[in-house]
Amino acid sequence: MIARSKSTLPFEKMHGLGNDFVVLDARARDVALPAALVSAIADRHRGVGFDQLAVISKGEHDAHLTFYNSDGSLSAACGNATRCIARKIMSETGLTTLRLTTDRGLLLARDAGNGLTSVNMGHPQLLWNEIPLAEEMDTLSLPIEGAPTATGMGNPHCTFFVDDADSIDLAAFGAAHEHHPLYPERTNVQVAQIVAPDHIRMRVWERGVGITLASGSSSCATAVAAHRRGLTGRSVQIDLDGGTLRINWAEDGVWMTGGTSHVFSGTFTHDFLEEATCQSR
Repeated sequence: MIARSKSTLPFEKMHGLGNDFVVLDARARDVALPAALVSAIADRHRGVGFDQLAVISKGEHDAHLTFYNSDGSLSAACGNATRCIARKIMSETGLTTLRLTTDRGLLLARDAGNGLTSVNMGHPQLLWNEIPLAEEMDTLSLPIEGAPTATGMGNPHCTFFVDDADSIDLAAFGAAHEHHPLYPERTNVQVAQIVAPDHIRMRVWERGVGITLASGSSSCATAVAAHRRGLTGRSVQIDLDGGTLRINWAEDGVWMTGGTSHVFSGTFTHDFLEEATCQSR
């Protein structure tokens, strides 16, 4: 994608349960995103700030979505951002079902009523080389202290089941496990507490981001891991720091349902874009 040098750049700020995003629409104009620009936008003091940045472009179906973490790295999946963008496109078009492509593959989205949006995040990846892990092993119980479960949802996840999720020093715990040698592409880290067979309390550390108030793909991975370990059924409520998601591991994939918010629309100035672009040269 090629930027127009003397232009400004419109954007939208959205969040799903406090998991916040900057959304750029590249369907009608080209957008260049060098890593330095992504990092500048992610700066919560000098930019806007986000957990992920999402770019909407024309796709084979209703749209194609590309996701960046706040450190500038790419992510194949971002469930809450997908739900936010699905709600945006539904509002624009009047459609109640969408087909969206991502690096994860084709994702289906639908209006769930009462202002809620559902996205099918696809089938979980359960084999070691799909997630991926560094070597062949049982993904249900990894040889890491705490015996976490590994799951792929287009990005890698490591879920620890604990007695009290709120007692964990997540900043230290997440940072210590994100770069574990078993995860060659790093990993998202979840600490999950089983409240009931249909209810989980969970907190999230996202690779390339840090602590987030919510994470859609992490919620899906945790629900899958909990069911595989016989701790819950296939449909659960997950309470995150930012709110609640409903996850249903159905025959056609893992469905995630929750609320979304469009916070504001704005424009990055030419001076901001020029300064950030110069840093990348």
